[in-house]
Parts: sequence; structure tokens; C-alpha cells
Amino acid sequence: MRSPIPGLGRVMVFLTAALASASLTISEGWGEEGVQYGQVGTDVTLSCAGARAGSPVQWRRAGDSALPEGSATQGGALVLPHASLATAGTYSCHSEDGGLLHSVSLRLGHLPGVPFVSCRASDYENFSCSWTSSVETFLPTRYITTYRKKLLTGEEKRRNKNGHVGPCLQDPTRPGTCTVHGSEFWSSYRLNITEMNPLGSSFRLLDVTMQAIIKPDPPEGLMVEPIPLAPRRLHVSWKYPSSWPKEPHFQLRFRLQYRPVIHRSWSVVETVNLSEVITDAFAGLEHVVQVSAKDFLDAGNWSEWSAEARATPVRDLATTVSEETTTDASLGSLAEEVSQAPNPEPINHSDPLEKMAVLVSLGIFAFFVLAAVLVIIILIWLRVRKNGKDKTKPHSFLVAATHLKALPKAQIL
Repeated sequence: MRSPIPGLGRVMVFLTAALASASLTISEGWGEEGVQYGQVGTDVTLSCAGARAGSPVQWRRAGDSALPEGSATQGGALVLPHASLATAGTYSCHSEDGGLLHSVSLRLGHLPGVPFVSCRASDYENFSCSWTSSVETFLPTRYITTYRKKLLTGEEKRRNKNGHVGPCLQDPTRPGTCTVHGSEFWSSYRLNITEMNPLGSSFRLLDVTMQAIIKPDPPEGLMVEPIPLAPRRLHVSWKYPSSWPKEPHFQLRFRLQYRPVIHRSWSVVETVNLSEVITDAFAGLEHVVQVSAKDFLDAGNWSEWSAEARATPVRDLATTVSEETTTDASLGSLAEEVSQAPNPEPINHSDPLEKMAVLVSLGIFAFFVLAAVLVIIILIWLRVRKNGKDKTKPHSFLVAATHLKALPKAQIL
């Protein structure tokens, strides 16, 4: 069977491993001179550089009079069995007269784990990937990030049988991220994210498709304005995200959500325009509005919501005046009633059951009247039909008799 990793994938893995091994051979590349790294849970051996062969040496630990439990000296070297994080520290070896021969700083940690990787494209020309370590190693860590284009045209295959390979560029200002520039929207890519530390390396291969990872940045310049003389309307406008190329081939559609500030539930509207009119706003209540974007052909995911924008629809002047007039009239009427009748009697409303009984009685009466009318109509129709048949019979008899009279006697016999 063929390997699930193509030939170029294996080359990428071997190249990464070689780079990692080369890095590990130079301990100075991972820290200051005189630092030794070890793996937690293993036996760690510290050599005493500068000691003469066969001469006895004495090991000490800075800030501690005693060495870790179980430690032993073998041929001038200090062996620390089953080292733990607490074993880390600065160790020094001395001659018999107490002179310092060598000092080493021991740092302990774990091998790298397979990193967690995710990729996103904020436009169709570039995409970026981010990663996090799956294991806390307690050691300095580096990353090698490369990519390979998987789907090639016939001409590209003739030029390079293994496909296009390049670095996923890391940004020092954004640790844990890298970017592939000049990507193609209809192509697929294989990312190799390799995590390295002084103890070893681990990598993850991730296949990405631009259509699947496209996620625009939120729209910008969101503005919400009340519409004069329209108490239930708000005008909302926004702009394309600056990171999205302004070309007609790849457009965006938008999703608008809004609600009064005092409410929790959102109303959502989708549109392809750069503005929208909210027609069901609540007059006089402040509203909060947000907008997000997605590829016009529904590829990828919706963007994050934009920053909030707020506005309050104008109040209806006629309604405001009517409410004020009604309130003033009610207050005046109430004051007058209180002054004239200090102890007004409660209004005697009719019993709801009584109203229901009247309605039922009227319904029954109407039913019987309708049934009686229907019966009378049916009887009249039957009588008219019967009279019509009786008038038809004599007429038929006379016609037959006249016909016989007109025939010759021989034919009648």
C-alpha cells in the first residue's frame, strides 16, 4: 500500500527532523553557556569538565547542602536517577581541596507533544495558521512552519513533480502564528507545524482548503441613524472589511442583528447590500446593532460580529402630544371626581357568565330559525316540482291522441 503521506510529505518530515537534530547538537543555541537539559523521569548525568581522570571530585548543589536523594558519583560524573522538576538547579563539582572545577545549570522538562493547529483565511489571497502546544514542556521551544500546495495544474506538475513548497512565515509580533501569502482560492495546501525543544521534536501535518477556512474580518464603519418622521425606522450602513480585496469576483453577504437595549433577544436580517433599513424598531427606545460578513457563495464561515453601534428612533410627535393630552385630561378628571365624591361607589360590571348565557341563547335561537327557513324552502321546492310533473302528463296524452287520429285507418288496424 502507498503511504498516506506523499513523497514530498516524507521529504518535509525528514527535512524538519534533520533541522531539529542539527539544532539539538548545539546546546548553546537553546540558552546560555553552561546549561544542560534533561527529561523528567529519566536518569540525568552531569559531567565534571576539567576534572582529571581518576581523581576524586565532590559535587555540590547551589543553595542546598545535600544532593537529591538517590544521587551517586560515577567516574567523576553525578548521576541523578528519575529526575523530577524539583531536581533542577545549579550543580558544581570541586576538587579534594575544595577548588571549583566546573559548574552547570540543569533544566528539566518534557518532550514536545503534537501541537494543536487551526487555519483561517481572512481573504482569498492569504491564509494564516495558529498553534498551541499540547504539552507544557517547561523548556524553550521553537517552531518550523512550512507548506506544500497539493492541487497542481499540468504545467506546474511538469515543472515540479513534488509541488510547490515554501515557508509559512512567522510574525515575531504575533507568536504562535504564521502566514502563507499568495495562496489560491481553489487550491488545497498541506501545512507542517513542527515543535522543537532541546529534548526532541514533534510535528503535525494539516490539510487545508481555502473554501473551508475562509472567514472574513468583521465589517467596518458601522453607522446607525434615526430616520426623521419615521418613529419605527433606523438606517444602518457599513463597509467591506479593509482586508477583503475590492474585486467583483469575490463578494460578501451580510447578517444584521439588532435589539432594544432593554431586551435580550435579537432580530436577524440577511442582505447583500451595504445598508439596510430597520422597519420594526421600537420608537423612543435605544437599539444596539451589529453586523457580520460571509463569502457570497456561502463558502467558509461567518465573520465575528462587528463592534456595537447604537441609536434611538425618533418619537412620534402626534403620539407624544396625544399621550400628554390624555394624561392631563385623566389627571384633571380624577381630581374632579375625588373632589365631588370622596367615597365613590364601585362600578357594577355585569357578570361574565350572564353575558355568556345570553350569547349561547341567541346562538340556539338563530340555529332554529335557520333550520325552519331551510325546511320551508325544501317543502316549497318539492311542491313546485310535483305540480310541474302533473301539468306535463295531459299534454303528452293529447299529443299521442292527435297523432293516432292523423294516421290512416289501415295503419291503425
